[in-house]
Amino acid sequence: EVQLQASGGGLVQAGGSLRLSCAASGFTFRGYSVGWFRQASGKGREGVACIDSGDGRSYYRDNVKGRFTISYNIARTTVYLQMNNLKPEDTAVYYCGADPGPYDGICRYTYDMDWWGKGTQVTVSS
Repeated sequence: EVQLQASGGGLVQAGGSLRLSCAASGFTFRGYSVGWFRQASGKGREGVACIDSGDGRSYYRDNVKGRFTISYNIARTTVYLQMNNLKPEDTAVYYCGADPGPYDGICRYTYDMDWWGKGTQVTVSS
């Protein structure tokens, strides 16, 4: 069965760090762009960081640049989101998604992604 499994969320104080993982089962990310998205309570979904699993090019939304890093493992089965210096405004449910579309496009625009994982809650206390 093809699916994505997101994990690594939790409760952390402002300034702390978390590492999210998005694991693919039934396929690999080769040929896909993979992204992390988030949805805060009462707000729409937004692209946070996205990566081209072929060459590693990445895109970040402005308010996470310098704090978040997206990466993948050699086997292209897991994509990570290292989140440092977390802020209360980073609080949201985080989702990972995979699509053959361009890595920057899936982050910047609303995409009907091929695959979505279930969300993982990230809560940053002040």
